[in-house]
Amino acid sequence: MHLSANAKGDRLSRRVGSALIFLFLILGAVVMLFPIYMGLLNSVKTQSEMLTNILSLPTKFQFKNYASAFEKIHFFRSLWNTIQIAGVGLIGIIVCASLAGYKLSRTKGGLSSALFGLFILSMLIPFHSIMITLVKISNKLSIQGSIYGLGMIYIGLGVSMAIFLYHGFVKSIPRDLDEAAIIDGCGEFKLFYAVIFPLLMPVTATIAILNLLWMWNDFLLPLLILTNSDGYTLLLSTNMLFGQYSNDWSNILSALILAMLPVVIFYLILQKYILNGIAEGAIKG
Repeated sequence: MHLSANAKGDRLSRRVGSALIFLFLILGAVVMLFPIYMGLLNSVKTQSEMLTNILSLPTKFQFKNYASAFEKIHFFRSLWNTIQIAGVGLIGIIVCASLAGYKLSRTKGGLSSALFGLFILSMLIPFHSIMITLVKISNKLSIQGSIYGLGMIYIGLGVSMAIFLYHGFVKSIPRDLDEAAIIDGCGEFKLFYAVIFPLLMPVTATIAILNLLWMWNDFLLPLLILTNSDGYTLLLSTNMLFGQYSNDWSNILSALILAMLPVVIFYLILQKYILNGIAEGAIKG
C-alpha cells in the first residue's frame, strides 16, 4: 500500500509538471505570435481605424492595402533581388562549408584543429565591429551596390556556422564508406559529392533554412552595401514607405506581411529537418 501511494504521488507530480510545462509553452507561443497577429489585424484596417484602436477588429477588411503595398514596394522586382542575394549566399555557403567541414572532420592533426578553431572564433566577432571595414573593402573591390557582391559577403559571414554544423554531422558518417568508395575507384571529389553529400541532406536543409531566414530578414548589411533602389531587397523597399513626417502604417504592415510570406512557405516545407540537423550537428560536434 505504501509503494502504491508513492507511485500515485509520482504520477500526479509528473502530470502536474507536464501541465505546467505545457502551459508555459502555450504562453511562450502566444507571446511570440502576438506581434504577427497584430500585424495581420492592422494590415486590413484603414489608417484612422488603426490609430483609433489597434486592438479592435476592422469594421471592413481593407484588402486594397495589400494591392497598394504590392505596387509601392515593387514587389516582384524586390522579391527577385532578394532571391538572387539569398541564392548566391546559400549556394556559396553550402558548397564551401560542406567541403571544408568534411575535410576538417576527416583530417586529424594540429593544423586541422587550428583551422576549425579559427572558424569557431570568427563566430564570436560582432558584426558591428567590422561593418565599417567591410564597407571600405567592398568599395575598393567595386562591389558596393552589387547584388551579387552582397551575396558574396553573406558567404563570408555565414560560412563559419555552417562549417561547425557540417563538421559535427560528418562524424556520424562511418569512415568505411570513404574506404569502400575509394576501393571502387572514386576520386576525392566524386567520393564527396556522390557518397557523402547526399547523407548530409538533413543538416544541409537546416543550414539552408537558418541562413535564408538570416539573409531574408537582414536589414543593416543590405542598407550599407546596396546604393540603388532598383537593387533593393523587400525589407529595404518596405523601409522606403516610412516618410519623414508621416507614415502610412496600413501599407507598411501589408508590405511586411507580403515580405514574410515567401520565407514562411520555404520554412514550412523544410521544417522537419531543422531540429534533427541542429541537434545532430551540435551534439556530435
